[in-house]
Amino acid sequence: MISKLQPAKRIQLFFSALLFTALLSGNLAQAVDKDISQPVPTLSPNLQQAIASVHVVQLLSRSHYRKIPLDQSNMEKVFDRYLDRLDPNRSFFLQSDIQEFEPYRKKLGDSLKSGDLNPAFAIFNRHRERAEERARFMLKQLELGIKDLNLKKNEELVIERKDEPWLTSKQAQQRLWIKQFKDSVLSQKLNNKTDEEIINQLRRRNTNLLRRLHQSKSEDAFQTYINAFAGIYDPHTQYFSPQTAENFDINMSLSLEGIGAVLSAEDEYTKVVSVVPGGPAEKAGQLKPGDKIVSVAQGKKGNLEDVVGMRLDDVVKLIRGPKHTLVRLEIIPGSSNDSSTRVYDIVRDRVKLEEQDAASKIIDVPMSGKTSRISRIGVIELPTFYIDFKAAQAGDPDYKSTTRDVRRLLEKLKKEKVDGLIIDLRGNGGGSLQEANELTGLFIDKGPTVVVRNNRGRSERQEDPDAEQLYDGPMVVMIDRLSASASEIFAGAMQDYGRALIVGSQSYGKGTVQSIQPLNHGQLKLTLAKFYRISGQSTQNRGVIPDIIFPSLYDGRDIGEDTLPDALPWDNISPVSYRPYANLSPYLPELQKKHEFRTRKNADFVYLHEMKDYFEHYENQKKVSLNQERRQLELQTMRSQRLAIENRLRKSRGQPLLNNLDELEEINNQEQKQKKKDKEPDAFLQEAGVILTDMVKASNNKQLFTRRSG
Repeated sequence: MISKLQPAKRIQLFFSALLFTALLSGNLAQAVDKDISQPVPTLSPNLQQAIASVHVVQLLSRSHYRKIPLDQSNMEKVFDRYLDRLDPNRSFFLQSDIQEFEPYRKKLGDSLKSGDLNPAFAIFNRHRERAEERARFMLKQLELGIKDLNLKKNEELVIERKDEPWLTSKQAQQRLWIKQFKDSVLSQKLNNKTDEEIINQLRRRNTNLLRRLHQSKSEDAFQTYINAFAGIYDPHTQYFSPQTAENFDINMSLSLEGIGAVLSAEDEYTKVVSVVPGGPAEKAGQLKPGDKIVSVAQGKKGNLEDVVGMRLDDVVKLIRGPKHTLVRLEIIPGSSNDSSTRVYDIVRDRVKLEEQDAASKIIDVPMSGKTSRISRIGVIELPTFYIDFKAAQAGDPDYKSTTRDVRRLLEKLKKEKVDGLIIDLRGNGGGSLQEANELTGLFIDKGPTVVVRNNRGRSERQEDPDAEQLYDGPMVVMIDRLSASASEIFAGAMQDYGRALIVGSQSYGKGTVQSIQPLNHGQLKLTLAKFYRISGQSTQNRGVIPDIIFPSLYDGRDIGEDTLPDALPWDNISPVSYRPYANLSPYLPELQKKHEFRTRKNADFVYLHEMKDYFEHYENQKKVSLNQERRQLELQTMRSQRLAIENRLRKSRGQPLLNNLDELEEINNQEQKQKKKDKEPDAFLQEAGVILTDMVKASNNKQLFTRRSG
């Protein structure tokens, strides 16, 4: 099937849902200064890029899972996607620029097929001109000083401009830039910066932007353009330039030097998508998904270098470095909803396979009702679906893998005579398909586990490789919005077979398979196949829906396959033949009712509901006030609301109350580390255990998980 196009090892590695960009590793690269007083030079395409563009068009047309005709409608879509990639907030291009580009819209298809990159480069060069104009405009405003800046006017800045019309004139453009300038100054003022500090930081930011514009290469234009085309197929289809491809290959080695984080570009910011289990950032316990990196420093005494507006690969270069060296990141926390920043110290290290091992523990769960009996529930935490491919292929009898480790942990838990089992897949972004298949086999005696449908419409099902059912007792699988790909295959199979109750929040929804194809210039990652559950449902886009749903801070936020543009849709195929073990649906209404009754006054669940409402309220705002007094009041209101939410939770736990939010982060980090040290179960794991005991009690049937005939 798909392995014909690329070695199995390469394909297996693309089952992670969150590989939007390479993990961080390598050595710090030094930028070369250029004379930024001169106009930004014009970029031109080269022959290698022209040949590569033709190859990309042919490969996608021939091999991609989604068949898209290169007609006028789709070419106009490429044109619009390209403009969106260059100017997502519509702050640079004028309406006159767009009108000038209109002839390109109509001949883009022919240009792509023939390798003519001149239209793409003309648009890219115009964007650089406008970006240069804005940077010089901002520097000029800084020369005038900020003391006389009027921050008392009742005016607003539209911060979400993707649906706004293009700016009609230079005057309209400069009015917008003035507002953006005021917003930058005001954000710094509210962060307790002095006027001198504000001027220095904004001067550095715009000077660095000019320097980066001068350092732009034709490869930047080519990669942006080709990815605008590749992106209409699906969000996981990407062109990698030779440099990006080299970084990607290095970082797929499963032994990584860096901080262990996955980053993406969002407007002018570098955003944390996820932190790698077992990596330095995860161990430090500070960096979180949604955080925005605004500056980077080397070592304890290094100066913080502003990275707002910097290209993603340049930010990665700054964060990279040898193990045991310190990098400092200034970030805007994704959970703060204001412009206040924090500085985190992270010691670079290797992200090792063994630090992502499955781990087990036993938690005591009181059974609901009048009984005082305590259930002993085994928990297996699984950060990723891993396998040491090299050792396995070399015939090493002791090679490491998820299934081997879970097998060992299950044997240990069975000897401890646990009353039930929880498989915790929260935050598990996926990994090896082989391991998802074999892990499923530990909980069934035989049968299919997943169906893979290739780009020719041919379906092939994966089967349980052995007839042994290692564990046949009651179990729960926990998932959340960051559970993806291989996690969804396993959870979906357990749900379809009726082998486990699924609890948590809707999973990520990545149900596609990618492979790398080499080009004459760079590489192309393209989607070749799609996953389907044995019930015929796709895991793509919709993910796995839990039987019992927990509240999640990720709900309604830009995390998940269904938030990505041009994601392949959910669909279904005919189910394969399989026999379930149980039908758990009759028990769900009563389990749900008990769960809701318990958690209605549970402080942790109440807190999560309140925080979800808090984020939804403030994150959906599309405008900000440029009146300093009003903005200050809004900030104080926002922070006081957050403080009240935090203190209600702390009061319920008998913890000392906070005087202000500045105390929150340090205290949270200390408490989180202590919890990990003590192996204390979180409230959601504890509730999952109670749900499991409820299910066993409700069924009152030892044969519940025995395979049904028919």
